This record gives sequence, C-alpha cells and structure tokens, in this order.
Amino acid sequence: MKNKMINKIILAGAIVIAISSCAKKLDLFPQNDLTPEKTYSTAAGYKSVLAKIYGTLSITGNAGPAGAPDISGGLDEGSQVAFIRMLFNCEELPTDEAVVAWNDQTIKDFHSLKWTADDPFLKGIYARCIYNVSLINEYVRECDDAKLAERNISGADAAEIKKTKAEARFLRAFNYWVMVDLFGKSTFIDETNIVGTSVPGEKNRTDLFNYIETELKAIETELATAKSAEYGRVDQGAAWALLARLYLNAGVYTGTTKYTEAITYAKKVIAANYTLHPNYRQVFMADNDKAKGEFMFAINCDGAKTQAYGNTTFFVHCAAGDDFAEYGVNGGWFGYRATTGLANLFPDLSGNTDTRAMFTTSKFGTSPAQLALTDISDFSQGMHVNKYRNIRSDGGAVSDARREFSDVDFPVFRLPEMYLIYAEAVLRGGTGGDAATALGYINAIRTRSGATAFSASDLTPAATGLQNILNERGRELYWEGHRRTDLVRYGLLTTSTYLWQWKGGIANGTGVDSKYNIFPVPTTNRTSNPNLTQNAGY
Repeated sequence: MKNKMINKIILAGAIVIAISSCAKKLDLFPQNDLTPEKTYSTAAGYKSVLAKIYGTLSITGNAGPAGAPDISGGLDEGSQVAFIRMLFNCEELPTDEAVVAWNDQTIKDFHSLKWTADDPFLKGIYARCIYNVSLINEYVRECDDAKLAERNISGADAAEIKKTKAEARFLRAFNYWVMVDLFGKSTFIDETNIVGTSVPGEKNRTDLFNYIETELKAIETELATAKSAEYGRVDQGAAWALLARLYLNAGVYTGTTKYTEAITYAKKVIAANYTLHPNYRQVFMADNDKAKGEFMFAINCDGAKTQAYGNTTFFVHCAAGDDFAEYGVNGGWFGYRATTGLANLFPDLSGNTDTRAMFTTSKFGTSPAQLALTDISDFSQGMHVNKYRNIRSDGGAVSDARREFSDVDFPVFRLPEMYLIYAEAVLRGGTGGDAATALGYINAIRTRSGATAFSASDLTPAATGLQNILNERGRELYWEGHRRTDLVRYGLLTTSTYLWQWKGGIANGTGVDSKYNIFPVPTTNRTSNPNLTQNAGY
C-alpha cells in the first residue's frame, strides 16, 4: 500500500510518453515492447531509451513502458501535457505576444493573469517536467559502471554510454530550469530516489538554482565539444547557453545577480563559432535544420515520425485560419494572435524593413482596425503571426504528405539570444564584456534581418539601452518562449508600468497582483505530497 501511494506521489498527474523515433535527424529508434531488463542489456538498448528521453520534449501519447499503468491523470495529450505547447502557453500567453480566441477550460486565464492552483494546464506542465525527470533518473542509474560491467558492456560502447549520461543530466537540469522559472520551486527527485522507497522532497528556488548550476558545471567537460554533437542532441554549447540564461535571471531566481557569469557563459557560446543563418525567416521553416549553425539545441519535430499536436504542429495550426496554406498545413485552428504590444516593436509590419516582422497574410492585414482586438474571442481581430511555417525553403516536400503534422524543429537556444544576454548583462553592470562589443552583436542580429543598425547612443544611458535590448529581444525572439521571463526580469509583467491589450482581463490593460510573476504549485500535487508548499498569495 505504501509503495502504491509513493508511486502516485511521484507520478501524480504525470504524462505517458508515446515511444517513437525522436526526430528526422536524431537517428534513434526506441521500442515500446521491451522490458527494462532487455532494454538495458545492449548498447543499442541504451540508445533507444535516450531517444525516449529526448522524445519527451516533442511527443505525447497514452502508451508507456511495458506494464506501466495509465498515469495521464485525465489530461488532454495535445493541450495539457505536451511540453512545447504548454511551455509556450506559460511563457507567451500571459504577455503582449499572444492571445487566444478559444474558450477552452481555463486557457483565457493565462492572458488575463488570473490563473489558480487548480488550473489543468498548470497541472500538465508541472507533471510533464517531473515525469521527464523520473525517466532521466532511471537512465542515469542504469549508466552506473557496475551496471555496465554486470551486462558485459565495455570498451567503446561503455564510453559512449557514459557520454550519454551527461546528456541525460543536462536534460534533467533543463526540466528543472523550467520548474525554477515557472513555479519557483519543485518536487525534487534524482537518481538516488528510487520509486516506492521514499516520499519526494521539495527544493526552493535558490536551492534548485544551485542544483542546476552545479549539475551543468559538473557535466561541462563530460559533454561532447560544442557543435560536435549529432543534430538534435546536446553538447557543451547547450550547457553554456543554459548557464548564460540561468545567470541572466539569477536576480529573479535567488535575489543575487550574476551578470558577470552571464557574460562569461554567453562568451563561451559565441567563441565556439556558431553563426547566424543568413535568412531569418528560414530559421523557422520546415527545413530549419539548415540553420543549425546558430542552434545550440533544437527539439526535432518530424511530420512523419513525431506526430503530436503539442510540438511545432501546434504553432503552425493555432495561428492559422482559412489562410492555412500560407502556414503549410491542411487547416487552421483559428486560435492565437498577438497584441499591439508586439506590433509596436516594429516600425514597419510589412517585413520590408525588418524581415522578422512576419505578420501579414493574404487574409488578415495589419490596419489599425485589424489590430484593435476589441473582442479577444474574435479570431479575425488582432495581429496574426506566421513565424512558423511548415514549408521548406528549398521547395521540397514535407514529411507528412497530408500536411497535418509539422517538420519545423523548435530552437531552444539560438546564437542571437547569447548576443542579447551578453549585451544586457554588460549594461546591467556585469564585467568581462564591453559596450562596443555588445553593440556589434546587436547590429549583427539587426543586419541579418535588414533592420537599421543601432548607434552607440541607442545603448546609453543604461536605462535607455536596457529598454532597447528588451525591445530587440521582442523582435528577435517572439513566440520562442522567452517573453514572460523577460517581462518578469524587467519588472513589467504584473505592474501597471507597461500595459497591453487585455492584460488583467481589461481591454486597455491593467496591473495585477504581483503573485502572478510566478505560477502556483498545482493543488493535485500538494494533495498527493505533503512535502510540497504553495507560493505566496495562492
């Protein structure tokens, strides 16, 4: 009875992952008809499980490992347990970058900034990350030297498995970064926690930050060198990028800023010779693996092999209406648009003077009347975004002939983010960088998109420069899962300092309670685990 209870605590509301090929370019083929004993008996079996771990970020389903119970908790696979889709909803919907027309359960509460601890979508993303971690913990345990020796796995095979252990630890740190950013604390389990033996504890925000930092530094030399990993897998570049992002937000996460460290790790990435793809729009097309030179890590999506409604398939359908052909899909979902807050970042919405402005379609224009958004449920209103397109830049065929599922890979870390982290950290007083280099990095981004170069005066004084960097982040990184984190760091998400359409549920926008700078721990998790505590105000 005790074991059943603890299993429920660890996996409460968790998501069962469909086991299929991780992506078109990650040549891993996990099987779902093998017991753990058989799976880990060979090096190929380890690779199969590694593919499943990567696959937790792109696919969903209702079939777990052989003999596993259905632990989906009644959540909807497409909208409530899919990693990319739920991360997008948490990071973009509460901001000026996204609104949704649907009246799907509590989804409109995200833009209104009035969610509660009973929200099913929050239950989904919390459960997804902890389930992902539980799978990773098992893999890390199975990579132990004694386990490999017991299975007579040695030589090059054993060495390769040990390298993949570092990859798994990175992915665990990444899932915990999502938790520290969204919830500020987390159920905490690692490879020492065996399911059924103890009730999971909780780490607060500072302790979780320290754990992530320690893990990433510990595996830094164990990962493949930057830019050497198979596309879709992580190497040192991904670890450095996550550390740079972590340090940029350290003041929010721990109360102690670490801008010098942010500069240090952004510089490590930049020095590894990543390069900007010459065409911004192609970075988000169906063959965007061609832009891998600027990716530290991308979640691979394949219309034939990773069929799910919660990866980039969501992006290309949710933004489309009856103009769906322009998104490269077979139908639109009439759902997501942006507010004038995003529109105002671009002097010219046509894309003629900045190719990052991907808003105009044949059906929906960008006139003041179009952008007014007087009725949030009316999909015909608002600014329509066609950043993600399931169309190949070379004119070739996509993987799914029906155009139901997307081939667009989701870039988790891109070089422009590192340039912008460097610039912001310099202006915020970090050492190890300089304003002239920061200006050069920003202008590299702007030049790529055809925008007018910044002058030195655009970064001075610091307050003006910081606002310009925030605006540049909005132009460069919109709909990539950054905006909420950015607005929190700038003190703009909940305050009345910056308003946008329907912020706080008011047409012209309003400030809200500061508790909405962070999400509540879901009620179901706290009910299942008495060790969990709630965030203030919920």
